[in-house]
Amino acid sequence: MLKIENLTKSFGGVVATNDVSLHFEPATLSAIIGPNGAGKTTFFNLITGGLRPDSGRIVFDGEDITGYDSLTTVRRGIGRAFQVANLFPEFTVRDSLTAAVLSHRQQTARLTVQFSTVKAHTRADEIMEMFDLQDRAGVLSKNLSHGDQKLLDIALALALDPRVLLLDEPTAGMGPEERWKMMDMIHKLWQDERMTLIFIEHDMDIVFKIAQTVRVLCYGKVLAEGAPADIRSDPEVVKAYLGENFEEMAQ
Repeated sequence: MLKIENLTKSFGGVVATNDVSLHFEPATLSAIIGPNGAGKTTFFNLITGGLRPDSGRIVFDGEDITGYDSLTTVRRGIGRAFQVANLFPEFTVRDSLTAAVLSHRQQTARLTVQFSTVKAHTRADEIMEMFDLQDRAGVLSKNLSHGDQKLLDIALALALDPRVLLLDEPTAGMGPEERWKMMDMIHKLWQDERMTLIFIEHDMDIVFKIAQTVRVLCYGKVLAEGAPADIRSDPEVVKAYLGENFEEMAQ
């Protein structure tokens, strides 16, 4: 579904993404981990058109999309939710989702007539139900709790009908109970929609329980990739990121 080939991006003298090659199969659930500054968010920005790579290729469902802008990338079927929720602060939850649906269907002229389309409202209501946001439908996005803002951000990405969904630290800023609730919902979303889902996460308990495959970035390079059990016992990953006491702390 998504092939990254020899992807490189530098900022001045800093190589943020260094000759990265990764393949993501259809309908798989993957995690990307690594220390701060490892190039994880830059990697997402390159895939989604927020940045142009210096070299390398991004191939999505057989099409070379290297250098496409964000709008074109979304239209092709790659969605993105952000580490800091990217919302319409003055829109209600329902109107936010309706606007996203209309935008994706290239019906933005309807934004000037109070979202007057039954189909868009119906789709917005379906997505709210998926994310358990129905009782907050009339709440302004800016007034939602932090956890609900993160849920809405992912819901907005889903409104664009992605075949690949990228989630940048979906549990950032949440307490333990909220984190697991969020990841349970993400896991159910992946099971129901059967999309290719890739998430960045620092909570290793979540990563090793949820992900089918874990990719480790370190200083812009791929340090390791494999099943969770293999990654958590990889000596190089333990040394570079997990720490020598990781297994003892996890028990």
